[in-house]
Order: sequence, then structure tokens, then C-alpha cells
Amino acid sequence: MKTILKLLTLLFCVGSFAQSTVKGKVTDESGLPLPGANIVVVGTTSGTVSDFDGNYTITTDLNPPFSIRVSYTGFEDQTLEVTSNNQTLNITLKEGNQLDEVVISASRTPERIFESPVTVERFGLKEIKNTASVDFYDGLENLKGVDINTNSLTFKSINTRGFATFANTRFMQLVDGMDNSAPALNFPLGNLLGMTETDVQSVELLPGAASALYGANAFNGILFMRSKSPFDHQGISGYVKRGITSQEAAGDNDYTDLGIRMAYKFSEKFAVKVNFGYLKGTDWAATSEEDKLNRGLTRADIDYDGINVYGDEVSTNINGVAETLEGLGIIPSGSSALIPSVNVSRTGYNEQDLTNYNAESIKADWGLYFRPWENDFEIQYVGKIGSGNTIYQGANRYNIKNFFLQQHKLEIRNDNFFVRGYITEDKAGDSYDMVFTGININRAWKDDSTWFGQYVGAYLQGTLGGLTSDQAHNVARQTADTGRLLPGTQEFQDTFNQIINDPDLTTGSRFQDNSQIYHADANYNFGDMVDFAEIQVGGSFRTYRLNSFGTIYTDVDGPITYSEVGFYTQLQRSLELSESVELKLTGSLRYDKSELFDGFFSPRLSAGFTVNENHNFRASFQTGFRNPTTQDLYIGLDVGRAILVGGASDNPARDLRTYNVDDGTLSSFAANNIFGGQQSITRDATGAYNNSFFASSVLNGFAQSGNPADLEIANSNLAQPEQVSSFEVGYRGKLNDIIIDASAYYNSYQDFLANETVIAPFYGDVQLTETIPGTSTPLAVAAIANGDFQAYQTYTNSDAEVNSYGAAIQVSAKVFDEFDLSANYTYAKLDFDVAANPDFRTNFNTPEHKVKVSFGKTELFKNFGFNTSWRWSDNFFWESSFGDGEIPAYNVLDAQINYRIPSLKATIKLGATNLLQDEYFTAFGTGFIGSMYYASLTINNL
Repeated sequence: MKTILKLLTLLFCVGSFAQSTVKGKVTDESGLPLPGANIVVVGTTSGTVSDFDGNYTITTDLNPPFSIRVSYTGFEDQTLEVTSNNQTLNITLKEGNQLDEVVISASRTPERIFESPVTVERFGLKEIKNTASVDFYDGLENLKGVDINTNSLTFKSINTRGFATFANTRFMQLVDGMDNSAPALNFPLGNLLGMTETDVQSVELLPGAASALYGANAFNGILFMRSKSPFDHQGISGYVKRGITSQEAAGDNDYTDLGIRMAYKFSEKFAVKVNFGYLKGTDWAATSEEDKLNRGLTRADIDYDGINVYGDEVSTNINGVAETLEGLGIIPSGSSALIPSVNVSRTGYNEQDLTNYNAESIKADWGLYFRPWENDFEIQYVGKIGSGNTIYQGANRYNIKNFFLQQHKLEIRNDNFFVRGYITEDKAGDSYDMVFTGININRAWKDDSTWFGQYVGAYLQGTLGGLTSDQAHNVARQTADTGRLLPGTQEFQDTFNQIINDPDLTTGSRFQDNSQIYHADANYNFGDMVDFAEIQVGGSFRTYRLNSFGTIYTDVDGPITYSEVGFYTQLQRSLELSESVELKLTGSLRYDKSELFDGFFSPRLSAGFTVNENHNFRASFQTGFRNPTTQDLYIGLDVGRAILVGGASDNPARDLRTYNVDDGTLSSFAANNIFGGQQSITRDATGAYNNSFFASSVLNGFAQSGNPADLEIANSNLAQPEQVSSFEVGYRGKLNDIIIDASAYYNSYQDFLANETVIAPFYGDVQLTETIPGTSTPLAVAAIANGDFQAYQTYTNSDAEVNSYGAAIQVSAKVFDEFDLSANYTYAKLDFDVAANPDFRTNFNTPEHKVKVSFGKTELFKNFGFNTSWRWSDNFFWESSFGDGEIPAYNVLDAQINYRIPSLKATIKLGATNLLQDEYFTAFGTGFIGSMYYASLTINNL
């Protein structure tokens, strides 16, 4: 009996560890292999993906019969029954449409785009492989409603629905749930800390407000990038791209982009992956010498300030200089009467003399993935680093050199919940401000006081010698510039190196920064526990630690820290109203609180009607809010013609500056008559918020009339959170073989956050009640007249109405012989009274009309495909702290052809961007965008 029991036990164990194997091939209806298709044993987490030839093998502990489910983006899922061990199942998937694709971002839960309660765009594996753009990130520009503003070759800013500069703090970018904004800048640096192309699983883009689910920064849209799991996508894959960039200003230059992904599943419990990417090229050179202030001036004019010429921002009234020299006895008494009351600027350097336009990106990431019970419960550690060189345009133009960014995340998750925490840290490296580089090279050679003194002296001598005013100005500049440091000389290079390594902006231009963001968030979905609806709850916590050593923020005395917290819930329920009509209701509510401001509730309500399975109508109302960013709150940055000063309650008093007679920032009148002979004074920036005039009333009104009544009090309000109420309607549907996706929205903003340009006098009150003793002249008017004031750009909220509205529609179809044709149109409009608010900048910065068309076929003939993309942008007006200007309309054509080599599991692609070779630009002050020509080889990218 014991022997029989042992035999039965042994047989039972053998049966328990029996394995079933299924293999086969996954193809489309034309017989083309579908690499990367997901094959999962139904009811388990056992799964695999098809290889480059569409072949798969899957092993499970289950004994037949059981079922496997096969899915592939853009195709209809298929479930098949396995009836025997070692069975071969060849699977043909029927092509679906983009409405069947699954998204997660819209409701934090998987659902078809067709049923999404709000507008959402998706860029999947098929679109990534077929994009006519040079990489997947650039390919996002072909989505409807999307703007990509090109800062430089390696830094592009994505935005939706207007209100964006390159410091795009209204738009979030999440990579596997992590916000990859740089802590010091508070916005993403393009794809610097993003993904290598071979690791991208999908990209989703959610336009408009999404604060109800994603918090304070999800104000204008979110980009979600999701990577491939090493449990599902194993092996080594990679790509290399070689080509050239071609631009009239910079010529033809080499371009290299390569990436590699390595992933291995050791067991059903443990898997790892590593990614590496490298890009190197030459940036789009910015060479505009047009007048930055739109006055029509050229380099022949005495107060010239060129767009991409730096150092000429330093400008002063030479009559005031003459009065100072006269008072000091340097020039004869009465000479100042011969000097005109005009502004003269110093001679600047071209941007191309202050940078080498090296564009470079190095990034790597790695992940450890542990499934202790071989099911969907997973523990992840992910690390990311990114470094590189690029050009960033904010208030000035900056050479971001050897910038370093890193992230580390620990996450626990399954299909119903996640808990994650991560840290983001940046280091400015050797980054520097190119504007202040030009300014301080000039000053290192000859200080402003000496240069302007020599200019006035030479002008006076020329006038007395019979020269005309124009001739005297020419002689004066030549005299003052004698011996000036010239690019290409060793003396210039030595001074340049000294300036870019000096973090004091009074003498140098280097940025120092080591800021951090600490973030944690969690979500739980009760869908498996509650039958009547799907309920989610979640929350987040974030701490900022700003540490720029006083070069960006007012943190000269030490790091600035503050925190934010938020909680949300969502309820979603589907109701079958009839056999052909289904109603899906979604309600969300979030509460957020910053330690600097009162808390806010952000609700979202939406309804979707599905009719006859082919038509979905949706409507939603949602509110969003945006806490002022780190820069809105604590910036304290001198950009030449103005000081940027953040609107936190304690920030203006932290910004201390010294003004003195020697460098011309304080007049001798003030020193002798106001400050009792003191040759220097120290002022903080509180006057920007409590004792200031609007700059336009000083420069345009008072400067022309001399009438104090034309001065308008500004006194900007301290920054408060911004709010938006958004209404949206949309339709998604299929009419025969035509897919339509359309939406329209209206946004109404309250307490809109933007900038005001103001002027704060060093003495006197802006109410003009304080006067010069013994006269009726207001002290503040005397301060303006003598140049004793500081220009500020404040961060504040508008009392004016700011609204925007727009619409977008996309039509896609199979035409001719199964060619893919897609066209979309986007309309965006700002509703704001600019004339009534001349000092307030909304930075809407998007064209009113955009059209995009793509045409191609993945299998024109065996293993050969192609794709083309054309886009047109209407002209629009660009506003930013760097400068304002018209952006002309442009159209761009990109194209690619590709050839698959199944035996090598490789794809060769030849492509070109801007084939029309019409150079264009998307923002005021940047380099013109030329053409790119490239060849790429991709291996084993499933």
C-alpha cells in the first residue's frame, strides 16, 4: 500500500509540473508577418510576443483545453482555443482602425479611443515605424491639435491649445509615470530624459485641462510615453541613423543618432532591461540681425539691438552721461548742451561668435522588474540619466552645455493599483547665458562708464570740429571701440572662457544649479470589487528644492523648498439604454494644496453616447488649475533690459541689487540731491509690486509727452494660482471605410498667469505725492527723467478676461489599393483685448489655422513601404520674454521609404525632412530650420 501511495504521489507531481506548448505565426490578411504581437494565455499572466517574422512559442503549466488571446495595435483581437499539447496555431489578424486602439491616459484605466470621454491622441508602434520624421518625437507634430516649437535641433517643445513658450510650464510630459521636467526650469527639455526609439511601446497625448486626475501642472495637456516591458519584449534591438543637416547659415553638417535596447527575462519572476541613446549634430544657427525691439533699426543705428546680437542690450542716454562728466569736471561746463538726449547702445557680438552650435544628447536608462508570485504584482526600480548640449531660448538665449539630469523611481503595481516614488535632479553643467556673455566680454575689456565716457568725448570733439551729428556718432563709436576684442583672437577666446566660467552675472554668464524634485503618487482601482461602477482613488505629494546658488532664483542664501499635495477620485459607469445605444458617464474630483496658497477643487464631468457601435458622441466639462511654477514664484534673473522677479510673497525682498554712479546705473543728480552724496545704493525688487509704473506708459506715453498724467500705476499683484473652465464636445465614428475624429472646445481662464513689464523708480512714490523740496516736480518723475529706475518683468495674474476656443477634425481612410490617407485641420483662437492690456503678455503663440496630411502604404510591394507627411501652418504673432515678432506661414514636406530584410530581422529607411527646402522658423529669435537627409538601419525592433 505504501508503494502504491508513493507511485500515485509521483504521478500527481509529474502531472502538476506538466507543461503545454503552443507555437505558430501571426500575420495580417495579406500574409505580412506581425512582429511584436502579444500572445497571452487567457486567465494567466503567461505570455510572449511574436518575433520579427511573426513566429511565436508560448509555454504554460495549464493542460488543454485552454485559450490564448492575440492582440496587435491597429488590429482586432482574436481568441483561439488550444485543444492539444504542441499544437501549431497560425493566426491571421484582421486590421482594425485607430478607434479600436486602447489608451490609458484619458481615465487612468484601459479603454478604446472610441469610448474615451475626452480628446486623446495615440502614436503607436505602427506610427513610430512609419513616421516620415527623423524620429518618433518629431513625428508627434503630425497629430492633430499639436504644436512643436523648435528651440534647437535637440530641444523641441510640445504643446496643445495655445499659451506656450519654450518654458512650457502648462504642458506635462510623463515617461512611465514620471514627470521628466527639469527641476531648475520646471519644464521638459524635449526628449533629453525621454526614451530611445526601440523602447517605445506607445505614446498618448491628452490635450486640454486634466487637473482632475493629474494635478496642478496638467493644465494645457499631457504627453504620456510608455516603454516596453522586459517580460514581454526580450532580446537585443537597436538602430543607427546617419545623415546630414542642411541650413543656409550653417551649411551641411554630419548627423548621427543611434540607440540600443537590451532586455532579458531570467524567469517569470525577474527581468531586466537597459537602453542607451546617442545623438550628435550641428544646431540650427540663429543669425538674425533684425532689430529685436521691432523699431526697424539696423547696425548703422546708434541704439541698435539685434535679435541674435548680444552685448548691444547695454544702452544709455548719452546726455545724462555728459551731465555726469560735466559735473565731475571731465568735460567743460556747458558741454552737455551739445550732446543730444538720445540712447546709444554698445557694440554687440553675433551669436555664432559665442557658441559652437554643438548639438549632442547622451541618455541611458535601466530597470529591474520583479514579480514575486509570477502574476501581475510587480516591483520596479528604474533609473534614468541624460546629458547633452542644446540651445534654450527663455528670457535670453542660453547655451545648455553638459547639462545633466537624472531620475530614480521605485514602484509597486498590479492591474488595480500602483504606488510610486521618484526623485529628479539636475545639474547645469557648463551652461551659460549668451546674452550676458556678450555683455560681459565688452565690460571685461572696457567698463560701461569708460566706454560711454569716451563715446561722449569723441562725439563732442567731432561736433566742435564741424562734423554732422551722424558723422560724430560714427567717429564716437570708432573711438570707443578702438582695441575691442575681436572673435578669432586668442585674447577674445581667453576672455570668453573666463566669462562663461564665472557665475556672477555682473562679470560672467555661467549658470549654477543643483535642484531636485521629490514626488510620490498612488492610485487604486476598485473595479474588481464594485459591480455598479468603476471607482478610483489616488493622490500625490511633491517637494521642490531650488538650488541655483543665486544664478536663476533668489536662493543666494541657500536652497528654497516648498511642497504640494493632492487627492482625487473618479467614478465611471456604463449604461445600456437600448440595444443600439450605450451611455458612459465619468465623474472626477481632485483637491490640491500648495503650502504657499489656498487649496483648489478640480471637478470633471463627461458623458459619451455610443450609437450602433460605429458612432460615439461625447461632451465634457472640466476645470483645471495651475499653481505658479518655480520660476513664477522665485526667479530673480537679470536679463539685460529688465530683471525677471517672481511673485511669491517673500521673493521681491530677496532680490537685492546695487546701483552706483560709476557704472551709470545711478545718476549724479540722485547721488548729490537725493542720497546725500552716496555714490551707490542697494534696492530690492519690492517696488516692482508696490511702487511701479507700466513700462508702456513710461516709454510710449510720458517719454513723448513729458506729461506726468500719462504715467500709469502698475503695482503688479503677487502671483496666485491660475484656473480654467473648459467645455468640450466631440464625435468619433466610422462611416463606411472613413474614420472621423472631431472635437471643439471653449476655455475660460481666471487669474491668468503671465508677465507685466513695469518700471520702479529708485525714489519717489508712483502716486506722485512726494516732490523735490521747494518745487512741484514729483520725485518719481525726476527719477524717470534721470534714468534712476529699474525695469522689471513681474509674474502676476490678470484681472482681464482671457478666453480661447478652437476645434480639430481628422479624417482617415484606405484609398486606391489599400493606401493610408489621413488629413486633419486645427483651429485655435485667442479671445483677449490686447489693446486694453498692452503690458500683459498671454503668450498664446499658436497659429489660427493648421493643416496636416499624410499618405503612404506599409507594403507597396513585398517588404517595401513608404510614407509622406505634409503640414501647413498659418502665420501668427509670437510673444515671449525674449522678444515679440511675426512668424510667417510655412509648409513642410517630409518623406521616407523603407525596406524590410526578414532574414536579418532588419529595416532600412531612407528619409528627408523639409524636402521643399524652404527654411522656416516656429518662434521669434530661433535659428531657421533647414532640411535633414538620413539613412537608418533598425534591427530586431518588435
